[in-house]
Amino acid sequence: MSTVTLASKNGALQGFSSHAASSINPSGASLTRRGRLARTLFVASLTVVLVAGFAAKSAGGEQVVAATSYVTVVIPGGATLWSVASAYTTGDVQAMVEAIREANNLKGYDVMTGQKLRVPTNL
Repeated sequence: MSTVTLASKNGALQGFSSHAASSINPSGASLTRRGRLARTLFVASLTVVLVAGFAAKSAGGEQVVAATSYVTVVIPGGATLWSVASAYTTGDVQAMVEAIREANNLKGYDVMTGQKLRVPTNL
């Protein structure tokens, strides 16, 4: 019967561990049942966040926005933004006022005589 020695501590395989030692726990730290549960929940929550992020990003391109057409209006004397909006809509005048403000980057509600405004036509 012969005995074969693979390597000693000072042998040729120094720095390499055996397969049995590395499969147990390579870091040497041991986790309790509570620690393993916390690690599992942490990885699962990160996975959910990543999947939700990718899903939200991919769904963002599916929105269809109707093209808005505009008509340019020169403000007559004594007109207000409300009067212009009410002349170009049969529905919600306040929504038209806000659409005109947004289309023209207006900070307030004041308009001047002779001012040119873009008024959306499909509201």
